[in-house]
Amino acid sequence: MDDHGDDFGDWFQERQHVQRSEEEWLMIAQYVRHAAIKILGPEQIPLCLPGEPQECGRGAQQHVLAWAAHLKAAAQNLIVESAPSPARAAHVAGPLYQRRLAELRHQKLSADPTR
Repeated sequence: MDDHGDDFGDWFQERQHVQRSEEEWLMIAQYVRHAAIKILGPEQIPLCLPGEPQECGRGAQQHVLAWAAHLKAAAQNLIVESAPSPARAAHVAGPLYQRRLAELRHQKLSADPTR
């Protein structure tokens, strides 16, 4: 994956995002990359985090975002290829995905007493 989302511009006000240390972002980036490798294979994902052989100079947070997008695209493609019909793919990628996302966000909010 060579696309790290560098084309993102300052065209709108960013919302407050989760504050993490660079070490925490690095750990998450490694987990997301590992998940991507499981689906896509190791040849698809370069070792370009800080301190790795092909270090690209971007921060761990940007890698989390880029690899998560890559993983989401791979999951969407898997849904489309695996569904028995376009309607079933649309249901899984739409309402079912939104329900699962809402559950994850609710769990996150319930676990964080500061929010």
